[in-house]
Amino acid sequence: MNTLKVGDAIPNITVNDEAGNAISLSNYKGKKLAVFFYPKASTPGCTAEACNLRDHYKELQSKGYEILGVSADSEKRQSNFKNKYKFPFPLLADEDKKVINAFGVWGQKKFMGRTYDGIHRMTFVFNEDGLVERVIDKVKTKDHAAQILEA
Repeated sequence: MNTLKVGDAIPNITVNDEAGNAISLSNYKGKKLAVFFYPKASTPGCTAEACNLRDHYKELQSKGYEILGVSADSEKRQSNFKNKYKFPFPLLADEDKKVINAFGVWGQKKFMGRTYDGIHRMTFVFNEDGLVERVIDKVKTKDHAAQILEA
C-alpha cells in the first residue's frame, strides 16, 4: 500500500458522487478538506462514522472544513446511504477505485482470521494549499469529528 503522506498534494481526480455529479478533488483547493474512506456503505462501522461527521458537520464547517466520503459502492448504494441518514456532504461512488488507489487505501486486511483485499478506513486532512496535513489511520468511528478537529 503506497499511501499518501503528510505534505503530498491532493490527487487531481474526478469521480461521480451519489447523485451522478462529477466531483473534482482539485476544486477544493483554498479550503480545508477531510476525505474519509470507508469499506462499505450502510454497514455498522461506516454508518457510525458518517453519522458522527453529520452530527458535527456545522462545527466542522465553522472551522473551515469540507467533507467528502469515499467508498467503492455504486452511485445507487451511496445515494441510498446518504438519503437514509441525511448526510450533508457528498459520497463519492469510486467503483473504478481511481481515488482509492490514488490515496493508497486499498490493500490487505484481516478480519476474523481471514485475509482479503479491501478499503482501509482512513481519513486524509488537506490544508488550503491542497496538501496533506494529517493522515488519520486509527479512526474512532463514534468520535471521528473530534479527531479531525484536534488539528
